[in-house]
Amino acid sequence: MDKLFDSYWVLRITALVLSLLLFFYVQSENEKKREGAAESNSTSPYVDIINDVPLEVYYDDENLIVTGLPETVDVTISGPMAIVLQEKIAKDYVVFVDLNSLLIGKHRVTIQHENFSEKLDVTIDPATIDIEIEEKVTQEFRVDPEMNNRLIDENYVLSGMTAEPTYVTVTGAKSVIESISYVKATVTGEPGINKSFEQYANVKVLNADLSRLDVRIEPEKVKVKVEINEYSKELPVVFKQKGTLQEGVTIQEISVEPTKMKVYGKKAVIDELKELVVEFDVSDLEKSGSYEAKLIVPEGVAPTTKTILIHANVKREAVDTTENETEVETEETVENQESTE
Repeated sequence: MDKLFDSYWVLRITALVLSLLLFFYVQSENEKKREGAAESNSTSPYVDIINDVPLEVYYDDENLIVTGLPETVDVTISGPMAIVLQEKIAKDYVVFVDLNSLLIGKHRVTIQHENFSEKLDVTIDPATIDIEIEEKVTQEFRVDPEMNNRLIDENYVLSGMTAEPTYVTVTGAKSVIESISYVKATVTGEPGINKSFEQYANVKVLNADLSRLDVRIEPEKVKVKVEINEYSKELPVVFKQKGTLQEGVTIQEISVEPTKMKVYGKKAVIDELKELVVEFDVSDLEKSGSYEAKLIVPEGVAPTTKTILIHANVKREAVDTTENETEVETEETVENQESTE
């Protein structure tokens, strides 16, 4: 026997047989592992997430308002891969909350679902939500149009703004309606506005903190008419005498009409003016009455009218003619005497 193992070829053959046996053993073990893994994979659930699934809400929306509801939720489904993929594609499921049995007030509700396959595990995020059910209120509010004055050319001013329609209907939860402080329609434009215009503007409803409120507005837009005029300023009209009064004429009282006047033009020029001066030549003033005079205004300033009325009350003293009459009588007497002779 020992001689047999001493043979070179016998050792070679033995090594070959052992190698083959080891190879087939390893192959067999690997095959078992693959089968086990395949079997494990076929039984483990497949997981997928469906994002932004619309949340259906059932309640009396004619008379009630619900706050605190998310518009969408995320749904996680797990189970056999084929069913998960089929459910995700078909979209026959519904995610909802039923509030019909709840009274006005605050509640914590659980989000429910239906029409998912019974072979699937379904998890909703969030699973519960805090809501508040309130009475629905509808009320009319006046719209206040607004505009940033810095958009207007410096030589022009905002004269007025009107909204059409003037009132809008606002619907929302009672507590929200009661918190309304402002209903505004803001118009916009490029800087340097120098003429009137019209623009449709969105209506926004705000509370005292200027936070926008979640309400329904009808109509959502209004037409705003914006009136832009040249810069103006009202100034007093003052009288300035020109010329010299005739002998025997004195002014008892004099006044101007109007006493104030609005002028238009460049802001820088108008702001320098303190008054409007009207000059009146009294040289030809002989009796009381009303006379026309013209304003003196700098270039670039346009008054409402340049014609001003001067109301003058004057007194004219009588000239003493006694001496002249005596001289005339004397001359006539002398002439008569000479004629008689």
